[in-house]
Amino acid sequence: MKRKPVTVRTRFALACGAVFLLLGTLVLAGVYVVVWRSLEPRSGLGNPRYVVGNGEWGPEQLWRDHPTYRVAVDRAATVREIYQQDTLKNVRNVGALIVLLGAAGAVGAGWRAANRALDPVRKVTETAGRVAQSHDFTERIAYQGSDEEVKRFADTFDTMLGRLAKAFDGQRRFVANASHELRTPLTINRTLVDVAVRRPDATEDVKRLGESLLIVNARHERLIDGLLALAEGERAILNRQPFDLTDVVEHALDQVSGQAEETAVTIHRLLDPAPTAGDPVLLERLVQNLVENGIRHNHEQGELWVNTRQRADRIELVVANTGLPVPAYEIETIFQPFRRLHGDRLRSDRGSGLGLSIVRVVAEAHGGTVTARPREEGGLTVTVELPLERL
Repeated sequence: MKRKPVTVRTRFALACGAVFLLLGTLVLAGVYVVVWRSLEPRSGLGNPRYVVGNGEWGPEQLWRDHPTYRVAVDRAATVREIYQQDTLKNVRNVGALIVLLGAAGAVGAGWRAANRALDPVRKVTETAGRVAQSHDFTERIAYQGSDEEVKRFADTFDTMLGRLAKAFDGQRRFVANASHELRTPLTINRTLVDVAVRRPDATEDVKRLGESLLIVNARHERLIDGLLALAEGERAILNRQPFDLTDVVEHALDQVSGQAEETAVTIHRLLDPAPTAGDPVLLERLVQNLVENGIRHNHEQGELWVNTRQRADRIELVVANTGLPVPAYEIETIFQPFRRLHGDRLRSDRGSGLGLSIVRVVAEAHGGTVTARPREEGGLTVTVELPLERL
């Protein structure tokens, strides 16, 4: 089991308690030594003299001639020793208790101080988390405080977000504008080739050439549509609306039914309610790409299974198909743009190589995930998980 890391706040609080405990222990030790030295008997204070009878006797004479003096001296020494031990014990115990209570107070004070000091960092973390989930680079921390390290850190993070927003917006605009600009001449080319092929005086060579050009033109159109969908999927999903993903899946399956019949692929549906929220158009493109990918990378008289189900806090869309075996080490590469399996990069009937890339981008934009695993019998199983939304 992985240990939970100790937070900076906890380390700072413990460090405050440790410093107070160390200093308090040193102070207590000094006080203890001073009290102990103060209670020690001292010499040189003068010897007591007693008058007995007509003469003055010194203590040595009294020691020999008065036995009660020894008893008094011993009792005084015992009382002094008990007083010394009790005093030092009280200094030690009470002082240790005060030091421990002070250390606990220092830990609490350090915790509160760390909370105040790390509050801007917490705001930075929350903002970064929201940006990572929503892809909305317009959000800022906007920390209002004194001009010190934390404010400079927050301002630097805001500046980085601004530059990222500018870079991502520029990239999306470039892809969208380039795709739109390329779509117009392709549409014109398709129209001109179609007219030339349908002319009564068109020869067989012209018709065959025209059909080949139409296939290439269609492939380029799919490529441009994929680039547009990729750019659209990377945009933040701000306007989410609730709907049932099962309705979208049924609509997508109805659209590809003709393609499935041409390749004799049997589609098995097991569709349970799957309520979620997001952009229905983008999620329809996600489902369509998965289904078309399952049909396109299948063999004749193959099978395709489409399943939707609801979990505790997620919904799942599972698309599995028969086909050629997929090596496990190539699973991650199929989600990269323009990557194809089995070396079919030049085959125009196998798509543009953007299908699963669009699936991953759209799923992540909706707060979901996409995983794939090879089937032992051949083919692939792709699972899309999206957040559950009660309708």
